[in-house]
Amino acid sequence: MIEQLSGMPADTIGFKLSGKLHDADYKTFVPAVDAEIARDGRANILAQFHDFHGWDAKALWDDIKFSTTHCAKIKKIAIVGEKSWEKYMATVCKPFTMAKIQYFDAAELDAAKAWLAQA
Repeated sequence: MIEQLSGMPADTIGFKLSGKLHDADYKTFVPAVDAEIARDGRANILAQFHDFHGWDAKALWDDIKFSTTHCAKIKKIAIVGEKSWEKYMATVCKPFTMAKIQYFDAAELDAAKAWLAQA
């Protein structure tokens, strides 16, 4: 499930990702990101993982499509997680985007927001 978060810095859209993601999640996630990008041409993303179990096959394909079509439209991505493989995901994603990516532990949500707010 993907839930949009409130209280984000300017030019930033945030999401909480939990459970297993499905195609339907991307039907709300992608338009929300596109709307934020439409404001200024680029945006930041905060992805907060909580009890996350990955993607089903269709959602994984949706994620790959999103990455390839939005790679130049995202300035920064803050990944906030609670598992070591989520930290590793920040490293794995770097070759697939032009965005700066940084990982933050779950207790560092405010630090993630501060990093995204920096120019």
